[in-house]
Amino acid sequence: MSVSGHTYEVRVAGKLGRSAREAFTDIIIEVEPASTILSAQLDQDGLHALLDRVRALGLELVDIQQAPDPPSE
Repeated sequence: MSVSGHTYEVRVAGKLGRSAREAFTDIIIEVEPASTILSAQLDQDGLHALLDRVRALGLELVDIQQAPDPPSE
């Protein structure tokens, strides 16, 4: 059985500085007024690795959501 990936959106408080942005070059970064959303297609290992990067940078985790899968044809 293979583990499929999903699109996850990880919201952190505030805006990312230059060094934090460099740590997420493989992630889509969307800046909002009070937070930043990091989103990517990830499997469970990838999600945990992303969360490890968030923690290592001392970012405040606000929310994690799995985006809806696109409808199949």
